[in-house]
Amino acid sequence: MPERRTVALVTLGCARNEVDSEELAGRLEADGWQLVEDAEDADVAVVNTCGFVDAAKKDSVDALLEANDLKGHGRTQAVVAVGCMAERYGKDLAEALPEADGVLGFDDYADISDRLQTILNGGIHASHTPRDRRKLLPISPAERQESAGSVALPGHAPADLPDGLAPASGPRAPLRRRLDGAPVASVKLASGCDRRCSFCAIPSFRGSFISRRPSDVLNETRWLAEQGVKEIMLVSENNTSYGKDLGDIRLLESLLPELAEVDGLERVRVSYLQPAEMRPGLIDVLTSTPKIAPYFDLSFQHSAPDVLRAMRRFGDTDRFLELLDTIRSKAPEAGVRSNFIVGFPGESEADLAELERFLNHARLDAIGVFGYSDEDGTEAATYENKLDEDVVAERLARISRLAEELVSQRAEERLGESLHVLVESVDPAEGVYGRAAHQAPETDGQVLLTSGEGLSVGRMVEAKVVGTEGVDLVAEPLQGSIGCSEEADR
Repeated sequence: MPERRTVALVTLGCARNEVDSEELAGRLEADGWQLVEDAEDADVAVVNTCGFVDAAKKDSVDALLEANDLKGHGRTQAVVAVGCMAERYGKDLAEALPEADGVLGFDDYADISDRLQTILNGGIHASHTPRDRRKLLPISPAERQESAGSVALPGHAPADLPDGLAPASGPRAPLRRRLDGAPVASVKLASGCDRRCSFCAIPSFRGSFISRRPSDVLNETRWLAEQGVKEIMLVSENNTSYGKDLGDIRLLESLLPELAEVDGLERVRVSYLQPAEMRPGLIDVLTSTPKIAPYFDLSFQHSAPDVLRAMRRFGDTDRFLELLDTIRSKAPEAGVRSNFIVGFPGESEADLAELERFLNHARLDAIGVFGYSDEDGTEAATYENKLDEDVVAERLARISRLAEELVSQRAEERLGESLHVLVESVDPAEGVYGRAAHQAPETDGQVLLTSGEGLSVGRMVEAKVVGTEGVDLVAEPLQGSIGCSEEADR
């Protein structure tokens, strides 16, 4: 019997890329490939790249070069680039990085097995030619679902696939294969974005906004729960737009309670919310539904009106603070995180002071700060009133210091608060770590539990906050709460 072909998936970037990698893994496993964890043990190393900002692109290139270094020293025979950077740059990336044996775009995902086999056999598959994916679907959202089947939508593979394609995990199994045993997993709610923020290139390579059907989201969530997942995080470029192409902009409000009722699931988290699209009904569902985390990942980006208008965005400091007051009036313990860009073209000292005013009053649990840099193909790249790089760097350092201080203060406000903590790691030497409802994976800090007795990964435990370490919390499990997985997340 011939030895099975082996493949390793190396994933960079956001949670959406993680979902895409697990779909690729499902496709490859269904076609007979053996999935291995380390690139050095694989015939083919597939690097799922990120193409969002310069730092992410550099990380992607470094990962491709690192995988290429394995060739000739072990089993690895080929290195292939997929993901956002490959989709965005295609042939240009292939020419600039000859170490990659293939550069595949989203349109290649359905035939990923054949593509990798061709490359492994020494053949050449033409590198992906980039195109504006916004033009692949109708302008009108109401007309997009009819065309969805003709457009590659990574992470949208439906459940109940034809015989022979789905992994043998039951009739509801999606075309997805989990790449780790973590108790949390992301689920694609939609893809693409219809917003035209002047600094963002994502819509050009991820396409126009299109929702997944609720039945597919539910089926995938049920399947993940059967695999032992305790928390799902709904991801897309813009979750607040979910349902607009399905005829119901409030569809998320009805879907969330259904997801919360999935057997075995402990928590549902929603990410990527647009402040300008927040609705009273959505806030109500997020703050009052058992097992739905009262968590608000709000994309503010700035708070000075002139900067926001130049970004093609809406709002200002006072309106954003009003939104936060509304949320906290319904759920005082709600978690809020956001990202901000400083040094945007035309940003004045007064604009920066306005951003500082917002941050000082917002009481955010987690803050990401980025210095502006031009992105290919964006409107902002054509602006003339650019700030000097050293000014951008100084403002980035200034706001980053403030952000670090403020999130530490916000953590201290939680002293004495009771949390439901999902245990994610148990190590005799390192301790027991997990996350509370206000903490998303990777980005928002974690909770160190003072006692690990009776705890295992995937258990939900009620604990009282007794200390802080920057953005992180230290909490003591409450008596009788070990394994209190039936409790609501509030």
